[in-house]
Amino acid sequence: MLDTNLLILLIAAMVIIGGVSAYITYLKIGKNNRNNSVPSNEPANAMRLQAYERLLILTDRIALPNIISRLNQPGLTARNMQQVLVSNIKEEFNHNITQQVYVSDDAWTAVKTLKEQNILVINQFANVLPPEATALDLNKHLLEYSMNDPKGNVHDMVSQVLSFEAKKIMQ
Repeated sequence: MLDTNLLILLIAAMVIIGGVSAYITYLKIGKNNRNNSVPSNEPANAMRLQAYERLLILTDRIALPNIISRLNQPGLTARNMQQVLVSNIKEEFNHNITQQVYVSDDAWTAVKTLKEQNILVINQFANVLPPEATALDLNKHLLEYSMNDPKGNVHDMVSQVLSFEAKKIMQ
C-alpha cells in the first residue's frame, strides 16, 4: 500500500510539474507572438535613414561649387555650360525622386527648393552674359555668387535640415 501511495504521489507531482511547465511554455509562446504581431520599425527606419543619406549626397552633388568643379569644360560656351549644368542637376534630382516617400515634406521641399534655386541662378547668370561668353565666364560668376551671397548658400541650410531629421530617426 505504501508503494501504491508513493507511486500516486510521484505521478501527481509529475503531472503538476508537467502542467506548470506547459503553462510557462504557453506564456512564453504567447508573449513572443504578441511581440511579433507588432511590426518592428527598424527596417522602416533603416530605409528612411538611407533616403536621408541619399538626399544629403544629392544636395552635395548639386551644390554650385561642386557641380561646377565636377563638370567644368573650359572649351564650351556659356550657353552650352548652362545646358550641361541644368541637365545634370535635373538628372541627379530625378535619379533620387523616389526618396520623397521616406522623408518629411519639409525635407523634400528643401531639396526641391535647392534644385530649383540652382537652376534659376544658372539660367539668370547665363542669360545676362554676352553670346560670346565662355563656360569659364559663367562658372566664375556662379562661384562668386555662391561664395559671396548669403542666398547662394542654400546648400548648407538644406544639408542641416536633412542631417537634423536623420538624427531624430536615430534617437
